[in-house]
Amino acid sequence: MAFKIPESVLVVVYTARLDVLLLERAAQPGFWQSVTGSREPDDPDLRATAERELLEETGLTQGTLSDWRLTNRYEIWPQWRARYAPGVTHNTEHVFGFLVDSATVATLDPAEHTAQLWLPWREAMAKVFSPTNRDAIWQLQRRVAWH
Repeated sequence: MAFKIPESVLVVVYTARLDVLLLERAAQPGFWQSVTGSREPDDPDLRATAERELLEETGLTQGTLSDWRLTNRYEIWPQWRARYAPGVTHNTEHVFGFLVDSATVATLDPAEHTAQLWLPWREAMAKVFSPTNRDAIWQLQRRVAWH
C-alpha cells in the first residue's frame, strides 16, 4: 500500500440559501463532515482532487466549484498517521466550495459514509467535528455576500 499524500481538500457543498450538505463517517458514527479527501498521485491539481472526491463521496456533478484559496495546516490524528510516510505528522488542507441549485440527495459510498443531511449553515457548523470544517462553513455567509 502506498502512503497517503499529506495534502487534502475540504469541499463545502451548499445552496444559495446557505444550506450545507453533511456526511456521517462510516468508520466514526456521529462524526459529520463536508466532503474531504487526500490528493492522489494521478490528480493533476487540487481542483481535480476536489472534483474526484465530490464524485466519489456524493455523485454530485452539477454545480459550481470554487477554490476559496484557503489552506489549513493541522496535526494528523495519531491513529491515522500509519497511513502516511514515517515522520509525517501534519496535513495541508485546501478549501473549496460547491454551490448547487437545491438540496440534492447524494449517492453515498457506504464504505465511507452512512448518512447525509442538509442543514442551515449555523446548524451545520455546530454539527461537524472538525474545527477547519466549522471555520469553512462559518465563512459561507461572508463569501456569498461578496458575490
